Amino acid sequence: MRAAGWEVMQDDGFIDLVGPMWHRQIEGVHEYAIIAEGKHRNRRGLVQGGLLMTLADRSSGMAARLASGSDNLATVQMDTHFIDAGRIGDLLVSRPRVVRSTKSLVFTSTELSVDGRCIILAHGVFKIVAPRSRH
Repeated sequence: MRAAGWEVMQDDGFIDLVGPMWHRQIEGVHEYAIIAEGKHRNRRGLVQGGLLMTLADRSSGMAARLASGSDNLATVQMDTHFIDAGRIGDLLVSRPRVVRSTKSLVFTSTELSVDGRCIILAHGVFKIVAPRSRH
């Protein structure tokens, strides 16, 4: 992965449990990925849909964060269309993009793919929120 320009994204929260999650930038396009492992399988032996949704949500949120310049965003909607199954061992890649950004909302779209084969399409809406007070 590192030889292809990927770097592990450090996260000691939920993503640490399902990851590692990888990131790279090629010609200005941000890509995010997770390698499907045994811990990601569902009862049919395929990649659990929740993992795919997690990758779509986190990667789209990162795109929204970059576009808005805000570190404080919340997912308010994520529409996910399952197109095909992911398999254990697959490199699941998300290439999110911002469709529109306003003062308070960022609209995104991403396709998760494996070797160019579309696995899911997801569209998200992220709310820019004020930082919480630490009192």
